[in-house]
Amino acid sequence: HVQLVESGGGSVQAGGSVTLSCVSSGFIFSMCAMGWYRQAPGKERELVGSVGTDGTTTYADTMKGRVTTSQDNAKRTMYLHMNSLKPEDTAMYYCAAVYVCDTWPPFQHEYNSWGQGTQVTVS
Repeated sequence: HVQLVESGGGSVQAGGSVTLSCVSSGFIFSMCAMGWYRQAPGKERELVGSVGTDGTTTYADTMKGRVTTSQDNAKRTMYLHMNSLKPEDTAMYYCAAVYVCDTWPPFQHEYNSWGQGTQVTVS
């Protein structure tokens, strides 16, 4: 399986920006997509965006226009760039990897590997 490690979270002022990183290791060649999810206290984990290995992307409606993703294959790193942050964006952010993409975007339960998360706090 793939191991994922997120970083880049922290405290950000409302209206500011942050870039999160997700470094993958292990057997990454069979992945079909990676995703970013977030979970705020007392709320369910929700999709931020999904990125297919073919470049297809899907972003949550609440994030459209405020989020993009990029990747550095040499560094096995995926990035989540968020701007115009709001207090309601405060959450633990997770990256995830999925091997079989029967649907697009993949359902949350279909993701096979998850990172430990990185906290973003917007005030």
